[in-house]
Amino acid sequence: MKKVALYCRISTDKQTNLNQKNRLIEYTTAQCLEYDLFEEVESTRNKLLVRQELLLRARRGDYQAVVVYKLDRFSRSSTDLILTVKELLDKNIGFISLTDNLDFSTAHGELHFHILSAFAQFERSLISERTKLGIARAKDQGKHTGRPPGKKDGVKRRRGGYLLRWAKVRQTDQEKNGIYKPLEDFLG
Repeated sequence: MKKVALYCRISTDKQTNLNQKNRLIEYTTAQCLEYDLFEEVESTRNKLLVRQELLLRARRGDYQAVVVYKLDRFSRSSTDLILTVKELLDKNIGFISLTDNLDFSTAHGELHFHILSAFAQFERSLISERTKLGIARAKDQGKHTGRPPGKKDGVKRRRGGYLLRWAKVRQTDQEKNGIYKPLEDFLG
């Protein structure tokens, strides 16, 4: 029997995922599939911890497919969606979105996936283009771009850390060969 991972997510704790969960379970029951249900109840902006657990288990080969209610319930950005689904497909793990009627493991689904990928790349290019234009405009207006200057930016920094450790290693190597030089010689 084929085993799949079901994933549902809500954005806030004031919502319910019952509609998603019921539809996912109906699908697996109708298809006679064994499943594990992953429910993302509270998710912060960048951390989808339950999804990370699902992906970890999928990478280990626990599932033949990932089934979601809708594409936007699986990922918050098109870029993340494309990269994650591509990784799954490269590992021969299917990806099915019920509401969107997409099964990326089929020929039609693969076509849809490539179209989505093209739109995601187009979106990234537009964002990059707008960002570059905005920076150029700001520079033309005499505005400072980039990180704001800090209070230590005008202060000469002392030598230490990496450079000092490197000099001590060099000095030790020289001493092993019978050559003694003071540490200052290595610091220049």
